[in-house]
Amino acid sequence: MISDQTTPPSVQSPGAQFTEALLQKGVLVIFNPKSGQGDSSLPELLDLLRAQGIPLTERALEGERPMAEFVHDLEDYAAVIGAGGDGTVSALAYAMAQRQARIPLLAFPAGTANLIALNLAIPSEPEALLQLMLSGHTLALDLGELETGDGGERKGFAMLAGAGADASMIKESEPLKKNFGTMAYVMAAMRQINPPTTTFHIRADGQERTFTGIGVMVANLGMANYRIPITADISPNDGQFTVILLKEGNILRLGANLLDSLKAKFKLGDPAFSDNLETFTAREIEVVAEDPFPLQFDGEIHVETTPFKARVLPQAVQFFTTQTEGDLNT
Repeated sequence: MISDQTTPPSVQSPGAQFTEALLQKGVLVIFNPKSGQGDSSLPELLDLLRAQGIPLTERALEGERPMAEFVHDLEDYAAVIGAGGDGTVSALAYAMAQRQARIPLLAFPAGTANLIALNLAIPSEPEALLQLMLSGHTLALDLGELETGDGGERKGFAMLAGAGADASMIKESEPLKKNFGTMAYVMAAMRQINPPTTTFHIRADGQERTFTGIGVMVANLGMANYRIPITADISPNDGQFTVILLKEGNILRLGANLLDSLKAKFKLGDPAFSDNLETFTAREIEVVAEDPFPLQFDGEIHVETTPFKARVLPQAVQFFTTQTEGDLNT
């Protein structure tokens, strides 16, 4: 008798295998109680996981304790949920990468912008989040490692790091977030009417260049708000950054570059506003500014300024995502 089953009963699907691992080892939940506006659906997701019989260990970030302390037993779990803004998620991803443990991470969107979750197309509904976790669908993505001129602790970033106008915009947005949410970034950008200019000295993969402009951005993930590409040819799993040099002018001119990025993504014609920025790829980059400029990484303003170094950590962390590799490229 010929069976109509296409898969032998003894062979489990990848999703079933991962669900079994979740049931056996459980999930480590690390959350930032200060992120966002307090309306996170994290409790609903955790209730759904408990209803499945999945053990949970919850840890709230507190004080100045380093993230490494919160993942000291990382290997004991089948998955990690990082709930917070982009800074929380990238710090957690970096701490996990330092342990070289291939434990998947869910970037739960509990902050203001949540660009990492946006790039990974992480759903906001608890039931959809549950199904994503049970599916075990992940991709190994690059991370960035940042070293500042003060010789202090190295930091990790998943989205982008930048010095200059973009960091000033994020700094200006901080006091506005509570009342205006994501609109705080737009309002802060409008204040950057005449951002300061300096001369940057850059060493990228051993090659030196100098340019005068309002900032430098080092991008790993490429989608801004509303999934608009920051610029073309950004990939989070190619082992390279896309470096963006912002030339002299108003930061609002970047809106035209976003339109160009959309045109390129959908093959709607050649760029029309490319004269105010330049892009190239690099695995390692060092940036020195003749005037000290503010520095940000994944929305976190650093206490120090330029100079800084950044290098790629290739495919360092497994992220849950609904996307394919091609979907993540701009």
